[in-house]
Amino acid sequence: MILLTYGERSGEMADRETIFTMEATPIKFGPGASEETGWELKRLGVGRVMLVSDPGVVEAGITDRIRERIEAENIEVEVFARTRVEPTLDSLQEAADFAVEGNFDGFVAVGGGSSIDTAKAANLAATHPAPLMEYVNPPVGGGKKPPSPLKPLLAVPTTAGTGSEATTVVVLDIPEQRVKTGISHQYLRPTRGVVDPELTLTLGPEVSSSCGLDVVCHAAESYLSRPYNERPKPASPDDRPPYQGSNPIADIWSAKALEYGGRYLRRAVADGRDVEARGFMMLGATLAGIGFGSAGVHIPHACAYPIAGLKHEYQPPGYPKDHPFVPHGWSVIVTAPAAFRFTYDAMPEKHRQVAELLAGRPVGKADENTLPEIIIRLMQDVGAPRGIRELGYGEEDIPDLVAGAMKQQRLLVGSPKKVTEEDLANILRESMQNW
Repeated sequence: MILLTYGERSGEMADRETIFTMEATPIKFGPGASEETGWELKRLGVGRVMLVSDPGVVEAGITDRIRERIEAENIEVEVFARTRVEPTLDSLQEAADFAVEGNFDGFVAVGGGSSIDTAKAANLAATHPAPLMEYVNPPVGGGKKPPSPLKPLLAVPTTAGTGSEATTVVVLDIPEQRVKTGISHQYLRPTRGVVDPELTLTLGPEVSSSCGLDVVCHAAESYLSRPYNERPKPASPDDRPPYQGSNPIADIWSAKALEYGGRYLRRAVADGRDVEARGFMMLGATLAGIGFGSAGVHIPHACAYPIAGLKHEYQPPGYPKDHPFVPHGWSVIVTAPAAFRFTYDAMPEKHRQVAELLAGRPVGKADENTLPEIIIRLMQDVGAPRGIRELGYGEEDIPDLVAGAMKQQRLLVGSPKKVTEEDLANILRESMQNW
């Protein structure tokens, strides 16, 4: 039961959570929306901004176009274009130092999730100066909470994947610890998102594949997360986690994102100029971001962190060749079939619903293989890696991958059923195969 009566609240379920929250970034969406970036900043009363971008977006001419729109509103702009694809602690700290020295009263991120996350970290450091490691989630970092809201941040995504324009999370790699982790707090959520499908028209098929599968996994994991009212009641509202578990409102956003992913991802990968497909995948990314920003993600994302962080040998096709890495969407999706086969018996009906949303049709009698098979078919159709082995891992790496995933307890607590080290080892072992 989702909604509790007074008797249940005051009786035997008094130790359970009875409240969920839904906070969402105000979004401006549509072809050409990015032309209004300067106008949006002026509304926020910003006079001097740090514009965070990356070399690829700069090369495409997008960064300069946005900068011109901002300057046309008599807003001073300084560009930081050294965002690293899959940010590291060092790359985020470099941006944070730039922000602290720049005396900015606002921030703009123009790029994919890496640029948006870099801008979030820069804003955090500029508003509440401290080494970023103090803010990193425990047990890796100090888990410090920002004491008050940050400065205005406008997010202008150029990929259809992370939904970072709608989330409260910064994801980062710490190579020397061979771990990927994050910073998470409600104050990290951007002030506004400007979502313009035209900014994604130059993306190659591999980037579109990885980003789009991230949308699908965000939505599926949040829809299939542990219900919010199965969590212990927090000691105070401040202790309520950003990822609260599945709830009726988050499910609405996640369901629509699943529908869009199943219907439009193949088209977006096959034809980069398909404006309709690009638009629906951009919208799906934002909707999924709102959904998992409330409900959370779990096993596939927990496994993705060590998959991306333990080795840096895989050179993804279609991405910059300045450093090897595993694109986030691919690192997530490779364990999703096995993870959802494992979680099936905790909520069979919701797994069937996810399968039908992705397939765009009734699936009839469903079992634990129905959803995994639909996901595998989608992975094959959009050219995703077919298992962890393709990313450079073997059976001998499973203990280290399990250890890395177990560090992500803030995510694993959202699994609809308890997951042990042995369960993770089995999921990872099953995910080694070629689909």
